[in-house]
Amino acid sequence: MDFNDLADLIFPNAKEISYYEEKYPERNLNEGAMVTRFAPSPTGFIHIGGLFGSIIDRKLAQQSKGVFILRIEDTDQKREIENGVSQIVDGLKAFDIVPDEGMISENEEIGDYGPYKQSERKDIYEAYAKHLIKQGLAYPCFCTPEELEEIRAKQESAKIRPGYYGVWAKYRNFPIDEAIQKIKDGVPYIIRFKSQGREDRRIKHKDSIKGNIEFPENDQDIVIIKADGLPTYHFAHAVDDHLMRVTHVIRGDEWVSSLPLHLELFRALGFKPPKYAHTATIMKDDNGSKRKISKRKDPEAAVSFYHEQGIPSDAVVEYLLNIANSNFEPWRRANPDKSISEFELQLNKMSVSGAVFDMVKLLDVSKNVISKYSAEKIYDETLKWASKYDKELEKLLSDNKDYSIKVLNIERGKAKPRKDISKWSDVKEIIRYMYEEEYNKMNDYEFQKIDDKEEIKDILNSYIENYFDINDDKDTWFNKIKDLSEHKGYVREVKEYKQEPEKYKGHVGDVSTVIRVALTTKHNTPDLYEIMQVLGKETVIKRLKNFIKR
Repeated sequence: MDFNDLADLIFPNAKEISYYEEKYPERNLNEGAMVTRFAPSPTGFIHIGGLFGSIIDRKLAQQSKGVFILRIEDTDQKREIENGVSQIVDGLKAFDIVPDEGMISENEEIGDYGPYKQSERKDIYEAYAKHLIKQGLAYPCFCTPEELEEIRAKQESAKIRPGYYGVWAKYRNFPIDEAIQKIKDGVPYIIRFKSQGREDRRIKHKDSIKGNIEFPENDQDIVIIKADGLPTYHFAHAVDDHLMRVTHVIRGDEWVSSLPLHLELFRALGFKPPKYAHTATIMKDDNGSKRKISKRKDPEAAVSFYHEQGIPSDAVVEYLLNIANSNFEPWRRANPDKSISEFELQLNKMSVSGAVFDMVKLLDVSKNVISKYSAEKIYDETLKWASKYDKELEKLLSDNKDYSIKVLNIERGKAKPRKDISKWSDVKEIIRYMYEEEYNKMNDYEFQKIDDKEEIKDILNSYIENYFDINDDKDTWFNKIKDLSEHKGYVREVKEYKQEPEKYKGHVGDVSTVIRVALTTKHNTPDLYEIMQVLGKETVIKRLKNFIKR
């Protein structure tokens, strides 16, 4: 009996691998086109690291006129959750990441290189496992859990490297006829890869991000087909990446140590390996020390966090591109109005050390992104967020749509638009004073330099009686504020006050702040003239008079 008899017994119905090589031919793409894939497991929410990787995958495919694939690696079915694929598809779609090929819902897929769920590719893995057995590069292993534990304990006791390799690989050179008899007798088994590597030899590899790296060869006889007939990740990814004609595998740093094994699997299977690019882990500053961002400890590790906070998806994508490429930030400064689709991502400009996730920086990026939105878009996005997370704000906006859009349009669409909104959860506090029912609940007035009650009353009375006209243009309005200031002993120009502060009670800015605070309760708001235009004549007079009465 020989390897062919063993292979035929284990996989009697498996096709020849030539069938799959013909079924999934080389892609007809232009030179330089990249085929990338994001291949998560359906085991829970998308992690920020997964989002980071998928943004890079999609960007590289798009800019090279290639193909971006969404493949689901669901061979560990114990960890799978209900609707796990839908969660991934919808989670990516929320960030405008839609695959060219692969899963588009829980059970729907597009593309000619599927199935795109590993659990549905069992016949393919069997064909390639059978091929390895025929070559003497894979074998059945009959070790029980107890035997494996005994091997591990001996290795630990002897303080040697753990694993199933060399002399510890009990069934590596087991006679074929005895293996066939055990299988016929119904003894449980798995299929292991028969490594040809030696730990005392080294391999060199050029990573697309890290550059030249060197490792000991793989010598572990890893499991490639489990007892349930499904493949392990290591084996499945090699077969899938080859047949889907993936050119570039972008994955996290944690996979670097698997590279010798993966390169050996590709070689044993007769495949050309893809180019590997290992991205630095996203880190968290924890009281001065860096650690990997954690699903368990850090709410910002889950992409759902950004939806709950109301940080726009395109702001998160823009921030992650900041982390991804050192030249993104200068590109954005030089091209403030260009779409990120015009930015060319370069793997050799990615950091080899972990970038620290910076929430302050993210919110700054978000402010810039939102500042370019129209008032209508801000209204729509805030209302959509509020309908899920803030019913009070939802009612305020939906009951006053046209007025709310005017409020949100203050200082918008200008060369230097307002940048006070970093997330939709900010909006209520920023605009609530513009609504009478909310303004009337506010009692904390943020007066600044001028805080004497009689002085405030005097300024407001003079303003109403002698200077206020809702029909004034902005220059006329501001000149009248300067006239009022001068009349009350304040200097017309701030720079004059700074030159000789002892000569004056204050300056025009102090006087306008009194009007601002009386109308809004806040000392820091968008343009006061625009606020008054939106509030209208009756409301402005009513608020000022009511404040004087108080």
